[in-house]
Amino acid sequence: MQSDLVNSSFVRPATFFINGFSNIPHGKYYYVFLSLVYAVTVFGNLFIMCVIYLARRLHTAKYIAVFHLAFSDLCESSALIPKLIDMFLFDHQDVLYESCLTNMFFIYHFMNMQSLTLLALAYDRLIAICLPLRYHAIVTKTSMCLVIAIMWMFSVTFFSVYVSFVNRLSFCRTNVVDSYYCDIGPIYRLACNDYSINVLFIKLSFGLLLCLPLILIIISYVCISLALRKIAHGGDRTKAIKTLTSHLLLVAIFYLPYLSINIISFTKPMNPNVRIINNSLTQTIPPMLNPIIYTLKTEEVMQSIKDLYKRNKVKNITDNTEQMY
Repeated sequence: MQSDLVNSSFVRPATFFINGFSNIPHGKYYYVFLSLVYAVTVFGNLFIMCVIYLARRLHTAKYIAVFHLAFSDLCESSALIPKLIDMFLFDHQDVLYESCLTNMFFIYHFMNMQSLTLLALAYDRLIAICLPLRYHAIVTKTSMCLVIAIMWMFSVTFFSVYVSFVNRLSFCRTNVVDSYYCDIGPIYRLACNDYSINVLFIKLSFGLLLCLPLILIIISYVCISLALRKIAHGGDRTKAIKTLTSHLLLVAIFYLPYLSINIISFTKPMNPNVRIINNSLTQTIPPMLNPIIYTLKTEEVMQSIKDLYKRNKVKNITDNTEQMY
């Protein structure tokens, strides 16, 4: 009898109303800005993926990880920005319950893949600098593909459980979500039954999937800096540092905004509009900047682009000559 009463009082809304940008003045200008960000993100990441695919010199373990980072950036932005623009620009803020959980899964999964891929790239640089003679034996294309496959299995499993725990919540107050997407934090706060396990999962994901990879990356760079001090020749040291610059920039623009926002929100109350704008920029700007940084800051990529351009130019000249005769 008591079990039937609990089940009958369990409430699951048909839709969630995403309310995040509704109270932000001149919001339409921000949606135009996000549209431009998305266009650059799509072009940049597809461009770097095509360059890696077409340039044989980039068919290495390291660039398998870079290709995967570009793919994750593209998928995360595609899961977030078009849906956001559709909701707030075209007033489709009512999102089906199942669609909301699906969107939540893909956004979190691909954000996590970005974090883990940056860790894989740090591992690649660690072996390259600290064990250069064994690098090609340890970091192979097969081993990098295996690492990425394990990352996918772990992330899909973790976030399937993570999102499924929303189904144990009863929403008997309101269905209005104060965020710009189906964000787990604002959603579990709408529940009127115990959501302590959801809070535990959020803390676990923050520590395990954001803080731990960053700590491991920092440890890897401490080891790299110690190894660089042992390199006697200044030119070799400079060359090694150049190979690290692009990765360090990617790590900085991905992790620092997330940590800053979380630290500020824990220490003092933040205006909801400021929090929403900051969070949305944190999620959308790094995927746009990553391919630009890798294109401009990596000599191998720049040289590959030049080679592909020359090869295509020669091919066009050859084709035109053949047509003339």
